[in-house]
Order: sequence, then structure tokens, then C-alpha cells
Amino acid sequence: MVLGLSANLKRETVKSDILSVSVCGFRFEDVSLCSTEKAGRYQGNDEKREEPGPSTRASQVRRDSRLQTQDPRLLMIKRILVTGGAGFLGSHLCDRLVEAGQDVICVDNFFTSQKSNIIHLLDRRNFELIRHDVTHELYLEVDEIFNLACPAAPGHYQYNPIKTIKTSVMGAINMLGLAKRVKAKILHASTSEVYGDPEVHPQPESYRGNVNPIGPRACYDEGKRAAETLMFDYRRQNGVNIRVVRIFNTYGPRMHPYDGRVVSNFIRQALAGEDITIFGDGRQTRSFCYVDDLVEGLLRMMDAPDDFPGPVNLGNPGEFTIRQLAEMVVELSGSKSKIVNARDLPEDDPLQRQPDITLAKGKLGWEPNVNLREGLERTIEWFKSIDLSMFRAPTPNY
Repeated sequence: MVLGLSANLKRETVKSDILSVSVCGFRFEDVSLCSTEKAGRYQGNDEKREEPGPSTRASQVRRDSRLQTQDPRLLMIKRILVTGGAGFLGSHLCDRLVEAGQDVICVDNFFTSQKSNIIHLLDRRNFELIRHDVTHELYLEVDEIFNLACPAAPGHYQYNPIKTIKTSVMGAINMLGLAKRVKAKILHASTSEVYGDPEVHPQPESYRGNVNPIGPRACYDEGKRAAETLMFDYRRQNGVNIRVVRIFNTYGPRMHPYDGRVVSNFIRQALAGEDITIFGDGRQTRSFCYVDDLVEGLLRMMDAPDDFPGPVNLGNPGEFTIRQLAEMVVELSGSKSKIVNARDLPEDDPLQRQPDITLAKGKLGWEPNVNLREGLERTIEWFKSIDLSMFRAPTPNY
């Protein structure tokens, strides 16, 4: 019987003695539990029934044949929850899961996300959208959880710092509670910001970081650090099956044009012919991972052995100065924009950031394939294709 499928199950009352179950638009029939004799017993009818006639037996043979010819791939369907699923990373992850045939539930409160990111999925029968804030409890039946919900751009998470840390901490508690209740596997999207302004370069997972716990970035940095603590405490105390990834700077199509990050800012300014504004002298470094590579890393981590909970760094180890990034954007966009120093570096802004991905290579067989030039070309083409007037700046300080 295929009732073990992790999907919406709807029992239908039919005239025959066959139990029919609809799963994601497919119908499965179980003859074994609904034979004439067993059906009578389940209904409290102890009277002896007559043996089925030849036509009934032939009908059951045909039904058995249909059951045996069902697509075996359907037996592997998992019901997967993606919080923050309408965001930049989440929408690309939903794409991969839907195309793989999984039953996907996307949860988002649309603070910084865009409905346009997932509108192409709304008519897919294995995709479901729920508008919900993860700071509130959520009751679902799922097999796996990707916990991506949280504003990640400095302008966004600093706009309402209390709500940001609540999203990280209470969101983690609620999703871990759900995972504990339904025995689901949960992957938490942490961040390279847990390393703060690092004194070790590049940053391995063993580095404990250099974070200012009372600075303007602490709502995000410390919120993510606390969420990691919760993940491992739920694993130790309650046996929850967790995974933790630390995501470094990621870019690509569907970035919010007004998220305030360097890639989106520089491309938007270059295409408009405006000055490219950099903070400080532009010598601070970052590593930029293309979104397709990052999503592949998330999927591999979710499928990793249960004895490897992480944390594991996911990012591109190629290191570039911010000025180098600006120069490349100007070149690839064909812009005549000038690069200007807009202001000093923001408080606690890291001077360098580069992942050590040795662990990801060894444990997941993962490393990025898309170099920065190729990824920027794809991203610039996407920015050219969109109508900026259709995007609302989530906060005024982007």
C-alpha cells in the first residue's frame, strides 16, 4: 500500500470495495485492505459474504495490474517545506525541488520576497504557497524542512533589528518544534556573518568568529549564531535530525534590485548610467557564489549522511576586492559609469571574507562551477530583462 507517501492524502468514498487515495493528482488503489471480506469486518459486519463472482475477480485483477504499473518514482515523493521560499535563494531551491517531482510547500511572509519569484510555480500541482511568518507556530506534516526565512541584506535586517533576531531565534524554535513532532529532517541556513570581522583567513568551520554582540549588525549575526545553538541543542537533547550550512555572499537572477547588496547595487547603478558608489577605499574583500551552485550545495547537504550535521561552509573561495567587482560590472554591462567613494565603511563591516570549503569538498563532493565573470553576465542579463518599477524597496534604507 502506498499510504506511506509524504503528501496530501485524501480518502475518497467509492461504490466499489477499493480504497482510493489521491496523491498530488495521482490516484492509487489498494485492493489488499479493501477486499470484500476485510471491508465487511472494518464496517462491523460479521455476516458471511458470498464469494465474488468471475466478473468481480476479473475487475480486481485489472485493478491489481494498474497498481503494479504505477510510476515507481512516485514512491520516492517527499513533502518538503521551504521557509523563505519566495525569496532569492528560496525560489531557486523551490524550482529544483518541484522539477525533481517533490511535493513542495513554500512559506513566506513577503517582507523582502517577491511573488514574481514563484508565480511560475503556482499552477504546478506539486507546489503550494502559504503566507505565514515563522515567528508564529506552523502545523504541517512534512518530511524535510529547509529553514531559509530571514532578511539577509544589512539594510533590511537593520530596519527592524528586533524582528530580525526574533525571526532567527523564534523561527528556529518553531521549525525545530515542527521537525521534532513529525520527525522531519531540517536544514538551517546560517551565514558567514557568524564569523563577524574575521581574524582568521580564509574562514574554516572551526573558527569561532569575531562578532560585536551589541553593534548594529548583531541582530543578524548573533541571531544566526543563536539559531545554530538551538539546532545542535535540539539534536543532542531531542534527537532531531539537523543540518547547518553557513552561506557566504550569493548572487544571481531574482536578487531584489533594492536589497542594498554590492552586486545588485552596482548592476542597477551601471545600467542606469549612474556613478558606482563604493564604501571605504574598496579594498575590502568578498567571495561571490552563483545561486545555482549554492542551491546544489543545499541539496547535497540535505541528502548527506545523518552523522554529518555540519556546520559546513557553502560559498565560492574566489576572493575579490569590492573595487574589482565594480570594475567588472562596469565592463560587462558596457556602462560608462564612474566608480566613486561614497562614504566610510559602515560600523562592523568585515574587511575580508573568504570561505574555506575543504569540508564541503570532502563530505559533500561539492564546489562551485560558475566563475564570477560568467555569473555576473547572467545576472546582468536578468536585470536588463526586468521592469524596476515593478519592485518595491522593502525598507527605505537600502
